[in-house]
Amino acid sequence: MKATVVGAGSWGTAVAGLLSADSVTLWARRPDVAEAINRYRSNPDYLIGYELPETVAATADLEEAVTGADLLIWGVPSHGYRTVLAEVAPLIRPDTPIVSLAKGIEEGTLMRMTEVTADVLPGHDRTHIGVLTGPNLAREIAEGQPAAAVIAMADEALAVRLQRIFHGPTFRVYTNTDVIGAEAAGALKNVMAIGAGIAHGMGFGMNSIATFITRALFELTRLGTVLGGRPLTFAGLAGMGDLIATCMSDQSRNHQVGFGIGQGKTVDEIVSEMNMVAEGVKSTRGILAIAQREGVDTPIAEQVGRVLYEGATAAEILGILMGRAAGSETEGLND
Repeated sequence: MKATVVGAGSWGTAVAGLLSADSVTLWARRPDVAEAINRYRSNPDYLIGYELPETVAATADLEEAVTGADLLIWGVPSHGYRTVLAEVAPLIRPDTPIVSLAKGIEEGTLMRMTEVTADVLPGHDRTHIGVLTGPNLAREIAEGQPAAAVIAMADEALAVRLQRIFHGPTFRVYTNTDVIGAEAAGALKNVMAIGAGIAHGMGFGMNSIATFITRALFELTRLGTVLGGRPLTFAGLAGMGDLIATCMSDQSRNHQVGFGIGQGKTVDEIVSEMNMVAEGVKSTRGILAIAQREGVDTPIAEQVGRVLYEGATAAEILGILMGRAAGSETEGLND
C-alpha cells in the first residue's frame, strides 16, 4: 500500500510515522521542510526530535505525492483544505479512502472538511471519506505515550481495514460510523479550548475548569446532535476525550490562544507569536453561524466569539456567563 499524508505540520508528521504501510509519502508545502525531513528523518519546524521511519519520504511536489496513492490523509488546515485538494482532484481515484485530520469549519460555506472533500470531488464514493480524530496531541504521540483515536467512516468494513493501518503498540484506534458526530466534535471543541485557556490564563482553579469543561461538553453535544451526530459519539474519544485534552494541555494551540487572552494579550499579539494554525480562531465565526442557522443556544461559543472578533475582555465574558439564569442541567439536550 502507498499512503500519502498531505500536510507536514506537527500532526501530519506524527501520523506519517504511525502508519503501517509499504511506503508513506509526506507532502510539505515548503521544499526546505521536505528536504530536511529526508535528510535528517525529522521535521525541524513542526516536530523536531521525532525520528521518522525509513518508510516515510517527503516531497514538496503535490502531484507526485498524490498520484497512485491507495490512501490519502489530508492534514491541511481548514482555510487551505479546498484549494490544495482541488489542485490534484483529477488525480484521485473515486474509490480512494480520504481521511481528514483537520478540525475546523470552512469559512463562507460552513462545511466540515468531509463535506468540502465531497464538494471538490463530486464523483467520489462518500462512504470512503472520513476522519481521524480524538485526544491527539502530536508531541505526546510522537514520544510514544499511550493514546487513542477514532477513525470515523460510513463504510464500516473500510474503517476496520484502516484501523489496522493506524493502530500501533502505543496508539489504539477505534472505529465509528458517525462521521458527522466525530467531525463536528473535533471542530466545536477548538472553540471551547480557547475558553478553557482564558480561564487558565485568569488563574482559576480546578473547580472552575471542571465546570467549564462539563458545560462545554453539553454545548457541543447539543449543537452536534442537531447537525446529525449521535449523542454517544460526543461522550467518546472524538468528543469528551478531545475536549479534555485540548482544554487542559498547554500543547494545544487553541488553549495557548485563550491563555494569552486570559493574561491580557490581544488576539493579534498571540497569533503573531505562533508558527502553527489555531483552528478555533478562524472556525469560531463559522460555529456561531451554524448555531444561529440551527437555532441552538451556544453561550460559551458566543462569548469566545466576542473576545476574538469584538474586543471583549476576559472579565466581561466571565461576568456574562456567570450571570446567566441557572436552569435544569440537561435542559435542551436531545435524547
